[in-house]
Amino acid sequence: METTEYTISMLVEDKAGVLNRVASLFRRRSFNIQSLAVGGSEQPGLSRMTIVVAADPAQVEQVRKQLEKLINVVKVTDITNAEIVARELVLVKVAATAATRSEIIQIVDIFRANIVDVAADSVIVEVTGDEKKVDSLLELLRPFGVKEVVKTGRIALTRGNLTRANSRRKGG
Repeated sequence: METTEYTISMLVEDKAGVLNRVASLFRRRSFNIQSLAVGGSEQPGLSRMTIVVAADPAQVEQVRKQLEKLINVVKVTDITNAEIVARELVLVKVAATAATRSEIIQIVDIFRANIVDVAADSVIVEVTGDEKKVDSLLELLRPFGVKEVVKTGRIALTRGNLTRANSRRKGG
């Protein structure tokens, strides 16, 4: 069966061990988590997790149901086919000399990215956007010498008020 990239959004209690239980569930099923982002949510005491995983539809449905059963998991939503706004934050350290710095700045400006640090031999660029934008910027910066890259992974929210995704909430 063909695998597809799925995006799962979860609301979880902000308690120690929740991330470990979620990651362990994926590990036990031999899923490689391609991206995992966790942070506070609009509700005090709850965090939002965005997980990207490659799997087939039956596997994802099984994992979604098992995630719902985990302690401290409040809501699980497969937002793969929903209308979403998805972004990624990336910091990239690029080799820069006096001769190349202005060209790097021009490229960064085109992508509406920011230079957040300047050193004698490098600059650190911050870019936020969808994966295509990020990948395109990285491709243009590679010839200068990409020294380091760090990515947050995908974060996503469904558009509008209604979620057309596969969602279930405990207790309601």
